[in-house]
Amino acid sequence: MITADPAGDEQRRHALRRMRTVALALLVLAAIVYVATLGHGGALGFVNAAAEASMVGAIADWFAVTALFRHPLGLPIPHTALIPKRKDELGRGLEEFVGENFMQEAIIRDRIAVSTVSLRVARWLVVPANARRVVDELAVVSAHALGRVRDDHIASLVNDALVPRFREEPIAPLLGGILSEALEDDLHHGLVDLALSELHEWLVDNPDTVTEVLGERAPWWTPPALNDRVVARIHVELVRWVGDIRDNPHHRARAALDSLLLSLARDLVSDPETQERAERFKNRVLDSPQVLASSISLWNALRRALTTSLRDPQGVVRERMLAELDTFAQRLLVDERLRARIDGLVADAAVFVVERYGAEVTAVITHTIERWDGRQAAERIELHVGRDLQFIRINGTIVGGLVGLLIHAVSVVLH
Repeated sequence: MITADPAGDEQRRHALRRMRTVALALLVLAAIVYVATLGHGGALGFVNAAAEASMVGAIADWFAVTALFRHPLGLPIPHTALIPKRKDELGRGLEEFVGENFMQEAIIRDRIAVSTVSLRVARWLVVPANARRVVDELAVVSAHALGRVRDDHIASLVNDALVPRFREEPIAPLLGGILSEALEDDLHHGLVDLALSELHEWLVDNPDTVTEVLGERAPWWTPPALNDRVVARIHVELVRWVGDIRDNPHHRARAALDSLLLSLARDLVSDPETQERAERFKNRVLDSPQVLASSISLWNALRRALTTSLRDPQGVVRERMLAELDTFAQRLLVDERLRARIDGLVADAAVFVVERYGAEVTAVITHTIERWDGRQAAERIELHVGRDLQFIRINGTIVGGLVGLLIHAVSVVLH
């Protein structure tokens, strides 16, 4: 089936009728002049010859134009109605023409280089309204995509992809390497400081909880009053001891912790027994049903946070995306090497697509035309190009008259 545009087709049909009328009017005018000057000599003889030749040219070109789309006067003359009869061959020829003249690497690269795609994109993105539009569209699409991910998708990812991969990968050397790098760069000190600060604050704010926990572990036979004094003293000393560790970067407890962590890092890398314990612990964790439940819960929490921020026009994620996009656009505008690199990547991608799928793309032309009905195809093509083809008839009428005038003049001179 051929898709039609009723409004556009009506305009084309009107223009085609108008040009046909003009071409026919010229033919009728030539015929009237021919009849009116028939048998006359002198100047009118020249007019008669020109009119006769104009009619011949007009009729010949009418025949040629009409023969493309149908049989002239309905007569089955050979080599007429070319488009209805040979639309499949024309489709294959058009496919070959497009493939040979447009789907070539040199043409694609030259066109992309001339188009300066990256520079145009940069100039477009530096306009705040355009950058905001891109971010808004990305936010809507991203929020929709996040909403389409279901819990069973996450469960399948964890069970079928992540857990088997974690089982195959030895965890001890990896943990040992990470821990060694962290200790070497003193990255753990910030975490220790944070933990000590939080612990000290909790001990100060929750003396009753500490007293209750310690009191539950006191011997049953000790007097309650003694227990209270001992527990209170322990709490005070515990708060003081944690405070000392927090405030003194060179505290012995910190040094002991560093030594313990360093020993653990070495054992994770080189000690088989420690590695075996780490693997057993890893497998127990992976076998726990809470791994899947925690993964889904973590994903849902992350998705809710991202979706909420993405849907907020003034959200943090959108503002960050807008800032990064503006930074990229500004750099792209002034960095010629970056533009050249991006244009090269675009050209490489376009060439890859054309080389891999170009034949399928051009084959669409043939397959589409083959499905068309011959008569409908001829009508549609004539509707689109018929108006311009009428100029052939008009030119044939005019040129034929001039040629006839010239031939008559030569004949007069020779006689």
